Amino acid sequence: MSFESQGGTDGSAPAGSRRPPFFFRDEYSNLIVKGNFMTLAAKPKLVEEGEWLAHTVVEQYRLLEQMIEVIKVVDDKTGKPICNPEVCPTMSASGHTYTWLDNQKKPIKIPAIQYINLVQKWIVGKINDPNIFPTDTNSVSIAAATYASGSLATGGAPQPLGPTSLNAPLSQLAGRDWLGKSSGFPETFEGDIKSIYRQMMRCYAHIYHGHWLDPFWNVGAYKELNTCFIHFINVGKLFNLIGDKETEPMQPLIDLWGEKGLLPPPAGSKENAPPRSAGGPPAGTAQ
Repeated sequence: MSFESQGGTDGSAPAGSRRPPFFFRDEYSNLIVKGNFMTLAAKPKLVEEGEWLAHTVVEQYRLLEQMIEVIKVVDDKTGKPICNPEVCPTMSASGHTYTWLDNQKKPIKIPAIQYINLVQKWIVGKINDPNIFPTDTNSVSIAAATYASGSLATGGAPQPLGPTSLNAPLSQLAGRDWLGKSSGFPETFEGDIKSIYRQMMRCYAHIYHGHWLDPFWNVGAYKELNTCFIHFINVGKLFNLIGDKETEPMQPLIDLWGEKGLLPPPAGSKENAPPRSAGGPPAGTAQ
């Protein structure tokens, strides 16, 4: 099938056309696997939520990395990677242009491939930082440890806190609570994984809007891209790691999958909950 008369080289609709990009159409929304992605993403009963999300985010980055490698393949005709500064002078997707902060913390526009390389370096740095993703989650740091009756003083003796209500939840009696606290993750952990997810979303948006046709359609890999992306979105929605603002460039495809029952219902829906048999609803909340 030829796409040249139907749309641009990226698979998007031509200017003035009412037809959506190819990747927003039902006939191109197929996946390479069948099954319930919500069950695949749900937290196992005996796994602490921070540990599960840490594992899941790392796995999602591994899948995205494979898709990024596809757009870095060198084109035999040009001798340049498929995604290069000439083809993609900015990191953009469907009218959205993403900027990077320079050394003076000022937003600047840079080529998409440069942006993606910086994102990869930044994410790998986060994942490999034991202060953010501790390798020994069985050892909770002293700074995070508290007693129900008070907090640890420098000398190690419990110090009394102010009066509390007997009806207060245990987590409140024990001091501040946060996602992954019991497994040794820092208080910033939820914010960190949400930031990682936001940057990965931008990479997926650019891959679709800039490279769906070349190379994914041309090499017959668009179903693999769809499968990685639906799994990414499913986890993000299920655990409130990403909001509608971030997913806007890809919302038509997300809505299409949602209508087929392949993704969780919209936020606020009574049906919007992980499978109970796999560990119950997530504790994390969107910010």
